[in-house]
Amino acid sequence: MDRYAQNRERLLTSSRPMPDFEVVGTQGPWLHLAGGARIFDGSSGLLCTNVGQSSPKVHARIERQFFRYSFGGAAVVQPHIQVELMERLCRAVGRPDDSVALTTCGTLGVEVALGLARNITRVRDGKLRGDILTSTLSYHGMSALTLALAGNHARRPRPQDALGLCPGFPAPYPPTHAHTDRDCDASCANEIAKEIDRRGAEHVAAVLIEPINGTTGGGFVPPDGYLRPVSEICRERDVLVIHDEVLTGMWRTGTPLASHHWDGCEPDIVILSKGLGAGYTSVGAVLVSPEMARWVRHEDCDPLPAMGTMATHPLMAAACLGVLDELEEMDFVAFAARGHRLGEAMRSLRGVGPVQDIRGRGFLYGVEVAPGKLWSVMKAVEDRGVFFYPFTGAGEPESEGLVVAPPLTSTDEEIEFLSTALSGALDAVS
Repeated sequence: MDRYAQNRERLLTSSRPMPDFEVVGTQGPWLHLAGGARIFDGSSGLLCTNVGQSSPKVHARIERQFFRYSFGGAAVVQPHIQVELMERLCRAVGRPDDSVALTTCGTLGVEVALGLARNITRVRDGKLRGDILTSTLSYHGMSALTLALAGNHARRPRPQDALGLCPGFPAPYPPTHAHTDRDCDASCANEIAKEIDRRGAEHVAAVLIEPINGTTGGGFVPPDGYLRPVSEICRERDVLVIHDEVLTGMWRTGTPLASHHWDGCEPDIVILSKGLGAGYTSVGAVLVSPEMARWVRHEDCDPLPAMGTMATHPLMAAACLGVLDELEEMDFVAFAARGHRLGEAMRSLRGVGPVQDIRGRGFLYGVEVAPGKLWSVMKAVEDRGVFFYPFTGAGEPESEGLVVAPPLTSTDEEIEFLSTALSGALDAVS
C-alpha cells in the first residue's frame, strides 16, 4: 500500500465502495482527471457547486477582499461586506426586508434558526418550552441535536444517544405515510396539527420542514397544497414555520426558494447554505422575517445563539457575493427551459432497467433503483463519464438511488450528455 493509501485510511471522512478520482483541474461542471480524462459532475459535488468550479467572478471577489483584510469580527470591524451580502441575498430570494444571521455551515444554520425560534416565541408568547417538530423523512444536519431531531433513517443516533428527541409527524410521502385508500395529499398536514395539540401549543416553538425533500428520501415533492395548510395550522397556534432550504435554496429546484412553487406558504425563517457558498466556501444564512426579527431585538430576549468565530468571515462573504454575481448573470429563460428538458429526460427513464421511481423538480431529481442495484448503476454511469451522489431513504427494504442535480450553469449539450449517459447505464444494468 502506498503512502497516500495509508494516509487516506487515517483520514476520518466519508468514502464509498468505488475508487475515488484523482482530480488535477476543474472547469465549470467538469472534473479533469489524472491521465487526461474528464468526468461530468452530475450532482454538483454534494449538491452545492451550483455555478460550477473555477469561477473567475468568485476568484476576483475573494482576491479583492484578501488584500483589504482577511478577518475581522463583525462586532469590532465594520461589517460592510457582510451587509452587502445580506442585502443582495435577501433581494435575490424575494425576502428583501429580512434580517440575516450568517453562520459557518448548514448544520449550524439550523441550530441558530432553532435558537432564534425559541427566543422569539418565548419573548413574544411566554412559551413554556421550546419543542421543534420535524418529519419522519427529513435531514437537518450532522450535529448531535439535528440528527436526533430529524428523520434520517440511516444516520439517526441509537435511542440511548438521541437526547430524548425524535421526529414529530409523518412526512407526506409513501415510504413513511402510506394510505390504504389514497395517496398523500394536502390533508396530511393535519398530522402536524395533531402533534402540536398533543404536546400543547404553548410547548412548541416551531415546525422545521424541507419544502422539497433532499437526499434522505431522494427528491420527494410534497402534494400540491400541502405547505399552505402547514403554515395556516402553525399560525393559528402561534408556532413558527422554518423552511430548511440548505439544499433546495438558490434556484436548485428552478425557483429562488423551493417554497416559491406554491402560494401561501411563506415561512417565518429560512435556512440557506449549499447553493450560497457553491462549494467555494462553507457558509450558512438564516433569514428571519421582519415580523419575527423585531422580537429578537426585544429587551427581554435571550442573547443571540452562538454563530461561531468564523461566522461573519469577510472572505466567506466575498465568495458568496461572487456566487451571486454568477447567478444574477444567468439567462433565466434558458435556465427554465434546461430545467424542463432535464425533467422530461428524467421522467422518460421510468421503468428503464432497475428504475423504480423518478421524482423531483427543476435541477433536483431522485432516481430510485431496485434494492442492491445502486452501485452497479453508479459504476456503469461513471464508465460513461458522469458521476452522481447516492441517497438512501426509508421503507422496507430501504430505498436507494442517485441524485441528479447538475450545476445550474450546465449547457444544453451537457444536460443531454448527462441524460444519455444515465439512460445507457440503466439499460446496461438489469
